Amino acid sequence: MEGSRKNGKNRNPCLTMHQPWASLLVHGIKRIEGRSWPAPIRGCIWIHAAGKVPDAATIKAMEDFYREIYAVNGITDLKFPQQYPVSRLIGCIEVVGCLRREELACWNEVRLEALTDFCWLCEQPQKLRVPIEMRGFHGVYDLERKIYETAVGDLIPVDSSLLVKFRLPNPQDPFSLKPGSISACFPKSKASEIEKSSSLSAAIAAASAAATQYSKKGQNLENNAFNSRNTRNFTRQCQLKNNSSAEHKMVSNEVGTLARHHNEGNSGSYPKQFLHAESSHRLGPHSKIFAAAVRGLRPE
Repeated sequence: MEGSRKNGKNRNPCLTMHQPWASLLVHGIKRIEGRSWPAPIRGCIWIHAAGKVPDAATIKAMEDFYREIYAVNGITDLKFPQQYPVSRLIGCIEVVGCLRREELACWNEVRLEALTDFCWLCEQPQKLRVPIEMRGFHGVYDLERKIYETAVGDLIPVDSSLLVKFRLPNPQDPFSLKPGSISACFPKSKASEIEKSSSLSAAIAAASAAATQYSKKGQNLENNAFNSRNTRNFTRQCQLKNNSSAEHKMVSNEVGTLARHHNEGNSGSYPKQFLHAESSHRLGPHSKIFAAAVRGLRPE
């Protein structure tokens, strides 16, 4: 298997993400990874792109979203990824903290990226020169050692002009920046007083819709796959049961026939239960062995 989904501390943690969000993250354009659950780790985490190919509308919605939010800070020369590979390990980032959405309202650089309940703060993105094909898993899992050893020597840094440095309340404690660690200051924040342009509002709405719709599609696909697996398993069990019943009946009939045949030649040579094998189908799981034994019998 490509990775291990084990509990506890991961040696080389990896996270599978859908495109285009995965590539936007390792290219340093996306600084916040939004989740419905707080970041369980700090430090380097590898990014794997899931197998679903992103549609053009989703890519456009997310690129427009980042053009608009960077433009608020005067950055207009964004260079987006040329490709959005799938089913590949594509790079890594550093998770330096985790905040709730409302706590990011006073962080000018990234406040507009806060679209989910929990925001993972990401720094130091690096991308692979050649993405590595592999299978992904749900949640945070351990990267296979062989893949890690191949990938770690093929990383290249991204354009540093777009990178942001998050301020840790306690640099000696990697978990000091976590949900609830910063009091919400948005009522008096200049960031919250900035009015959003119509184009920015539209971009945020489109990005939110794309992420929500994509999540629902992914959930539906998972549910369909789960139901399909259950249906196949149930059908298979029925087939095995029917086959076993038919085989059991066939063996029972064969045993009964053999018993009668031998009994006609030498009625005193066999126990009475042989004579009733055809009418009784309760031979148990060893009926094949029993039938084989009967075939080997010879009248005295």
